[in-house]
Amino acid sequence: MAMGTQQRAPLEHAIPTESTELQRSRTAQQIVAQLAELREVHEAFAWFRAHARELEDLQLEVTAIPAPPWGESARSQWLKNRFEPAGLVAVHQDELGNVFGVRPGGNGTAPYLALSAHLDTVFPPNTPIQVSRKDGKLHGPGISDNASGITALLAIANVLQVTNLPTAAPILFIGNVGEEGEGNLRGMRHIFEQPKWFDSIGALIALDGAGTDTIIAEGLGSRRYEITIRGAGGHSWSDFGVPNPIVALSRVIARFSRTTVPANPKTTFNIGTVQGGTSVNSIPQVATMRVDTRSASVEQLDRLERALRDAVKDAVGETSGRKKDEALDAEVAIIGDRPAAELPSNSHLLRVIRAVDAHLNNSARVQRASTDANIPLSLGREAIAIGAGGTGGGAHTVNEWYDPAGRDLGLKRILLLTLALAGVPEE
Repeated sequence: MAMGTQQRAPLEHAIPTESTELQRSRTAQQIVAQLAELREVHEAFAWFRAHARELEDLQLEVTAIPAPPWGESARSQWLKNRFEPAGLVAVHQDELGNVFGVRPGGNGTAPYLALSAHLDTVFPPNTPIQVSRKDGKLHGPGISDNASGITALLAIANVLQVTNLPTAAPILFIGNVGEEGEGNLRGMRHIFEQPKWFDSIGALIALDGAGTDTIIAEGLGSRRYEITIRGAGGHSWSDFGVPNPIVALSRVIARFSRTTVPANPKTTFNIGTVQGGTSVNSIPQVATMRVDTRSASVEQLDRLERALRDAVKDAVGETSGRKKDEALDAEVAIIGDRPAAELPSNSHLLRVIRAVDAHLNNSARVQRASTDANIPLSLGREAIAIGAGGTGGGAHTVNEWYDPAGRDLGLKRILLLTLALAGVPEE
């Protein structure tokens, strides 16, 4: 991935450079306080309250559109159709289904501030999707993760159009595919593989799920593997003694599960699925399992990978027969790789979001998780993931729900953060 030659001013241009961390923090707080006093910002806050019901309707509508892994096209088109009426320009989809829209800025050399929300859900195709409003809550699979983020993305675009508040930096609105599970962050990964975006996005705010109490500024690294063991197979009676791939796989599990992991940095592994065989009286030809490993440390992920590969090698060697045609074959395939990375504690983006939270009397903690922010963080960009306000529960189940009470706090938080980062001309 090559860096382009285009020279752009850092996104931090909106806040003056100071000599100390304390001065920087005070400057961020002053900028946020000044923004909150603007008439247009007051109008925006009032718009959030006045359109609360419409935002709920919008959230129910997008939830009802299936967006299974690698099947987000209908939802992608739905979002594209709503970007232009929200005043965005250069609206388009890429070959994966990522959707883009731009709100131009006044500074032609400033990098984009990107706001993103992932379009996909964890639910496989043909999952029944029923949405409803009951007792003040919204219900439906994916209603919080991530229909709430998509709704917030559109709310910010629309309110900026209504208030017509100019920004120095252009704002890039993104609805991206492939965040969940084995999607492996493919949408965001693809975006930053394109020189056009790699060269021009200065910082990214991922809107993911509900809440206002967290700042995901530390990307949790993960690697996922599929282990496949193959053999000749045969009949349980007449071919007794032929090496059994399931037996080999069980020995892999026994060996690997004894691998020690540190408490700090927290490191985990999980054997999530095991498959193989066709009948109780058949020696299987194939057995597979899938393994998930996670850590804040790349070194620990490397260590777990070595332990897994050693367990496979030892178990296959122990189980294989002496004859050449009785040898088992094994394959360890990486099916997911999310980079571990984190935002420096003195970063501009962290200073601004903390200043916004202080102004709104909102309490939020920096946490580690695996989100779309992992990709730009691993490339040295400033990025965080934050919630869209309100509360949610039952994530990744068909009983998922979202309570819009408190959504306006989340939207105020996103708006102030966006304006402080993009910069508002003094005039």
